[in-house]
Amino acid sequence: MNRRNHVLLAALVAGAVASVSAASSFAQTTNDAQMTHAEKKAARKQAEADKDAAVAQAKADKKATKSQSEANEAAADAKLKDAKKAD
Repeated sequence: MNRRNHVLLAALVAGAVASVSAASSFAQTTNDAQMTHAEKKAARKQAEADKDAAVAQAKADKKATKSQSEANEAAADAKLKDAKKAD
């Protein structure tokens, strides 16, 4: 896979995680009339934790994509060097 595909994949994963966490926080907070203060506070903390997890996952995906891109570039450089030696 090339760098562009990795970047698109990372964006899709980050979007999916964000939408799942948004849906779960929406589901938790739609019943505000019956929620206690402690439940609301817990729901806010969970939403923050979900957001932090989504950011951490996106950063990890970005780092993995960059590492793979660098590895691909190194392999291409080695291939070019070998091709030049063959001449």
